[in-house]
Amino acid sequence: MSLFLSTYINRIDKKGRVSVPSTFRSILEQNGLKGMICYPAPALGSIEGCSLNRMKKISDAIEASGPFTDERTSFSTSIFADSHQINFDQEGRVIIPNELLNFSGIEDQVTFAGMGETFQMWNPETYQSYKAKTSKEAQDNLTKLSWRNE
Repeated sequence: MSLFLSTYINRIDKKGRVSVPSTFRSILEQNGLKGMICYPAPALGSIEGCSLNRMKKISDAIEASGPFTDERTSFSTSIFADSHQINFDQEGRVIIPNELLNFSGIEDQVTFAGMGETFQMWNPETYQSYKAKTSKEAQDNLTKLSWRNE
């Protein structure tokens, strides 16, 4: 399984297009999509990006809560109803919908941050603040990480 790794900052051009990092595009295309799925990450103020395979896993997890539960309805509304499938152009660029840009505060640059099975898109300044906070939390909680032997 390929993972989204590293951090990139790319500029949004005058036509509203941004180049998706080539390593991210490769992973998305391996999963059968010449584009990406994006939705707002409400707890973070960023945009979550992923493949169709990841969305299927999310769907399966949501459906496991039962077809008529409040949890299913709230998860479906907050993730699927606000998701966008965005296709790459010939140069690997996308136009991120305005509602996602406004939600995340992204203006002229986008930070793409690899998160393993997903990636996030941030306003660069907001990401730097978030990273500083989470780096300290990670250091403080490093001993709580558990490893599975496979």
